[in-house]
Amino acid sequence: MLQEREIERVGGSRPIAVDVRVLAATNRDLRAAVAAGTFRQDLFYRLNVFPLQPPSRRERVEDIPVLVEYLIERYAKKAGKKLRRIATKTLEQFQAYDWPGNIRELQNIIERAVVLCEGDTFSVEATWLQPDLPRAATLHLPLRGLGRLEAQQERAMIEAALANSHGRIAGPAGAAAKLRLPRQTLESKIARLGINKHHFKSGDRRR
Repeated sequence: MLQEREIERVGGSRPIAVDVRVLAATNRDLRAAVAAGTFRQDLFYRLNVFPLQPPSRRERVEDIPVLVEYLIERYAKKAGKKLRRIATKTLEQFQAYDWPGNIRELQNIIERAVVLCEGDTFSVEATWLQPDLPRAATLHLPLRGLGRLEAQQERAMIEAALANSHGRIAGPAGAAAKLRLPRQTLESKIARLGINKHHFKSGDRRR
C-alpha cells in the first residue's frame, strides 16, 4: 500500500519499499461530496494530509498585470504580432473583473483579443468583461495548436461565427455579437480577409 510506502508487483510475493508523494487535485467540494455519499469518506481522510487551497484570480488582483503581460507576449508571438502597449482602461477592467472562469477565462479572452487586435496596442471590448451577459453567446474556438498564421486564425474565427449566425452580422444573434465586436469592425475584417458572407446565409459554405 502507498500508505505504508510499499508496493507489490503483479504476480510478486514480496513487498518493495518506495519513497513517493501523492498529489491529488479537484475543483469539487469533497466535504460536501462525502456528506452527500458521493465520495468515500475513508479515501477523503487518506488524501487530506496537507490541504492546499490556491486563491482565485479575484483574490490576487496584484497578479493580473504580470499574468496579462506574459499571456500577451505568448499569444502575440504565436500570432506573429508585435504588441508594445496595453491600454490603461483594459488593465483597469481586468483588475476590476470578478473572473468567474479563473485563469482559463483570462487566457481565452487574451488569446481572442490578440488575434483580433489591430495595431500595436493591446485592448479588449468592454462587453467581454460583463458577467451579466449570457456566456453561451460568447464564441470560443480551439485555436491552440493549429500552428497557422494569424490571418488564418482570424478567418477561421469569423467564418465559424458567420456559420453559427447563418451569415447575419448585426443583432443579438449576429456574428458581431458572438465575437463581441462592433459591427463596423467585423465588416472591415470580412472585407480585408475576402470572406464572402453570402455563402453562409443558407448554411451552404461551398465555394
